[in-house]
Amino acid sequence: MGNILIVAEITATGGIRESSYELASMARKLAEASGRGVKSVVIGSGVGDLASEFASKGGGDTLVVDDASLANATAETNNRAIRAAIEAADADLVLISNTPSGWDVAPRVAAGLDAAYISDCFNIAVEDGALVFYRRIFNGKLDAQLSAEGTVVATVQPGATEAFEGSSEGSTSALEVSLEGLQTQFVETKKADATGVDLTKADVIVSGGRGVGSEEKFPEVIQPLAEVLGGAMGASRPVVDAGWLDHPYQVGSSGQVVTPKLYIAVGISGAIQHLVGMKGSNYIIAINKDPDAPIFEVADVGVVADLFDIVPALTAAVTAAKG
Repeated sequence: MGNILIVAEITATGGIRESSYELASMARKLAEASGRGVKSVVIGSGVGDLASEFASKGGGDTLVVDDASLANATAETNNRAIRAAIEAADADLVLISNTPSGWDVAPRVAAGLDAAYISDCFNIAVEDGALVFYRRIFNGKLDAQLSAEGTVVATVQPGATEAFEGSSEGSTSALEVSLEGLQTQFVETKKADATGVDLTKADVIVSGGRGVGSEEKFPEVIQPLAEVLGGAMGASRPVVDAGWLDHPYQVGSSGQVVTPKLYIAVGISGAIQHLVGMKGSNYIIAINKDPDAPIFEVADVGVVADLFDIVPALTAAVTAAKG
């Protein structure tokens, strides 16, 4: 039996991504249940302080791959660093966040090691002494339980578990990795225009669907309720496909998977692709004039009514209550 290796991800602003602390929480639970140790790797340029912070907040013994050329790392450089860390950590389970960076590098790592690759896990458990990986299939209609022999590289959905809080014992040590003979090189970063918000961080989301009727109705009806509740505005896929809102607002299997404290679905019928993205919310309110809409199957409170009557009234009531 080997150890668990967490691949910590660094954001564009130079901090450890929140989902990496979620991996730390999951890793420590798995370590306790299976007898494995927890180790991590932090990759980048000038990342010593970040590595020390991560080591003391759930990361355990942390390997530091620090090189000036890694200021703008590529999937190829990360692949080399992660594979070197797996060997140094004697790891048989590698946890990577299911983010664009994770999608890029995780399959490369697994293929290079001839290891098993299990993507988009929402849970990993120890059952009868073996690791069991849970992921959704067929657009979220079914949950699959998978197991594999040997080394496993797994990506884990952000928000699948609570982030590690508090402090823990850990240490850092430098890991030298050869970056000679690379076949790719970093050219430049192009940033898209900033639109919307990071819905995965919102405590309250008010999402509108095709039932809202038009692009103009979102700032008139949906956005005011989201703002008065101190939350964010979201949307279903048909809204984004119609061009009413940009993709960052989309909730669902092809958008963002969210777990807010409160999710209000307005004019959303509840296709399975949308339900996959929001059914983990703590409390769900659905407003739809169709009493047979699938969204009511996952809602804690269902309101069968015309959204143009209910939502403005609810916005006014919340505004009045806040004084």
